[in-house]
Amino acid sequence: MSNPIVRVENIVKTFPKANVVALDGVSLEFEAGIVYGLLGPNGAGKTTLIRVLTTLLRADSGYAEVGGVDVAADPTSARTLIGLAGQFAAVDDYLTGRENVEMVGRLYNLSSSDAKQRADDILRRIHLSDAADRPVRTYSGGMRRRLDLAASLVGRPRVLFLDEPTTGIDPQSRIDLWDIIKDLVTGGTTVLLTTQYLDEADQLADRIGVIDNGKLIAQGTGNELKDQMGGSVIELHVADDVRNDAIEALAAVSTEVPTFDQYHSSLRLPAPDGSQTLLNVVRRLDERGIAVQDVALHKPTLDDVFLTLTGRGAEEAEAESEKVTTPKRRGPRGRSN
Repeated sequence: MSNPIVRVENIVKTFPKANVVALDGVSLEFEAGIVYGLLGPNGAGKTTLIRVLTTLLRADSGYAEVGGVDVAADPTSARTLIGLAGQFAAVDDYLTGRENVEMVGRLYNLSSSDAKQRADDILRRIHLSDAADRPVRTYSGGMRRRLDLAASLVGRPRVLFLDEPTTGIDPQSRIDLWDIIKDLVTGGTTVLLTTQYLDEADQLADRIGVIDNGKLIAQGTGNELKDQMGGSVIELHVADDVRNDAIEALAAVSTEVPTFDQYHSSLRLPAPDGSQTLLNVVRRLDERGIAVQDVALHKPTLDDVFLTLTGRGAEEAEAESEKVTTPKRRGPRGRSN
């Protein structure tokens, strides 16, 4: 790629006191004008990479640039190019929505009139004009996330970093945020989005990187990742006491390796031959006297990709990971400037 908007080369970040390797030689790059989705469970390294790219954290080694600017060598210039909305809405409950956005504008050294004008424009853009003069403490979770996104847009960033922007909000608010993100990209903003939601990555991301245990284990478009499965996928449920027998039987049917998705209590097997593989599976299980509770043949999903790459489903990986929040002092926006 000749002129990537974001470029990361062999980034390593460790936390020795916690004996954690958060990033283990991560490399990626992508062009302007797209959504790049970084998919993985909590603890995978997503937020650490965001913090490195937004100058909030210095990597132990490696190189990272945004818009052609080395984020470690010239953090001040890098900050003029970026916006950041973190995992938790960094807004002041006692100010109105408009006052929150105007305050950020003044922190960007805008004049009072310019800050007011920009706040009006952004609040209209994210559909908060009607609630702009209400105290933020009266906002719903989805409205607070939209306001946090609004504040990240005050500096008109070339690259917007969204760290799990829809975590903890209701389904309708998630869809509303998705629409706003799509509009931003249509308007020329480049977005790096971290998420643990497979459907979110599928809906929004032009390209997807899968990160697990600090390593980037795959990347491509959603369809490219699914195509790695080589066809359809068989998903079936059997009783727990015959699961190992079923795995052995499935292994004899196909050269592909059957996997167990603990979160869904299902066995999955790539089926390059589609229905023919399904018939062979059902026949073999019947010969072994293994009762199938239900079985389905479907096109690969990102969950199938994640399961194949990591040996566990994304929800299972999320359930296993410990959600550690490091307290840190933040400014009124939690921004990197």
